[in-house]
Amino acid sequence: MSAFGRSETTDDLLAALLDGMDAALCAFDADGVITHWNREAERILGWTAAEAVGRKGFAGWAVRAADAQDVEERLMAAQDVPGRQVHEFALVTKEGGRVLVRTQSAGVPGADGKPAGVYCAFSEVHAQIDLERSIALSEALMDDASWGVVLVDVDLRPAVVNAHAARAFGSGRTALLGRPLGELLVQGVEELEGALQHVLAEGSPPAPAELWVSVRSPEGVRRRCWRSGFLRLGSPLAEEPVPLGVGWLFQDVTESRQAALDTAQLRFRAGQLHRSGRAAAECEDPAEAAAVRLDFALAGFAEHALLDVLEQSADPDRRRLVRVAASPPLLAGATTGASAARYGPGHPALQALDRIGSVRTSAPRGEAGGSWARERQWPQDAAHALCTVLRSRGRTLGALTFVRGASRAAFEQTDAAYAEEVAARVAADLDLGAWPRTRDEGPRPD
Repeated sequence: MSAFGRSETTDDLLAALLDGMDAALCAFDADGVITHWNREAERILGWTAAEAVGRKGFAGWAVRAADAQDVEERLMAAQDVPGRQVHEFALVTKEGGRVLVRTQSAGVPGADGKPAGVYCAFSEVHAQIDLERSIALSEALMDDASWGVVLVDVDLRPAVVNAHAARAFGSGRTALLGRPLGELLVQGVEELEGALQHVLAEGSPPAPAELWVSVRSPEGVRRRCWRSGFLRLGSPLAEEPVPLGVGWLFQDVTESRQAALDTAQLRFRAGQLHRSGRAAAECEDPAEAAAVRLDFALAGFAEHALLDVLEQSADPDRRRLVRVAASPPLLAGATTGASAARYGPGHPALQALDRIGSVRTSAPRGEAGGSWARERQWPQDAAHALCTVLRSRGRTLGALTFVRGASRAAFEQTDAAYAEEVAARVAADLDLGAWPRTRDEGPRPD
């Protein structure tokens, strides 16, 4: 290829590169004559390359006469100092309007190392400010915002994590990068991944969502509620929308959400006690009233309720509990007085009698139901139990046991308080029906 051909190809390549830039760019030779002018400069000021190239400076066409000398001196001074110079000028458009631009100019050395000219990149100030604001916002979010911020890639792995999010996960920022979410969360990962996949496929949801998750931490597993918002991230450089991942912003609202749940739970349980009292008041038989209370108590609380009455005996050291009611009623031995509850020493129901209080217990890990439940004469699906004492007029009448399956959480202290309130009302019904009875005593005559 001839030298002419190489020069022509180089010029074409340079022109294509300049025209493809997002920033406006012009260049001056050592005498201040414009040598290059790209399409973005034409878009901002309206002057074409044919109209701009060959002019000496901006005087008389792209800047007011009063500003021309100052603008030219500041631009050309970049030849004599190292690095880039940043200035703001008011330039004139082809239609006569004025545009405030921010310029970055630097000297261009020649082959001999001497100044050969200046290149100048410029953009409208408001566009530059918008860019700077976007960068500042990104840095603020990624530094230590009051919200957790996680940028998740299309493989649903964290790519960027801010300090707040790292603390929420109980780990360092770099330790979270590239790891599957299933390694970071014990529970709730399916809901989170489902939300992220939906955002990638359908776009950002209209409103934040509350996600309950269990997080692994050095202190153990912590259950948290994160109010989460999601944004689909797309590449601004692609012609077609190409998802880069999801921006996930979240805030820990566990305390307020748990307080709301606790308040709703208390309100519901108070309502159940009220309704059970009204239903029990319509029962002629006090034993039936006690069974009705058990039915109401189970709603949202447990799967089974077992009512054992302490049988009176001449020997105060011999205690014998008799199963008099159960809810649901279709359990072996649930008919009134049908069978004795042969509880072994240390049984939670007997412990409740000894303590005159409540006892909570759960099956060992992996042993829910089966032999653990059979040994305690509880339903086969039992995984958690709460036994509380029945007391009325200073006397112990028996024990009330609530049972939960493995799908439910273990009983907590607030559950024990509710069970004790139910037990006090059931004990009053039993006392009214002259329970407990001696072993030889039959049903009370009407």
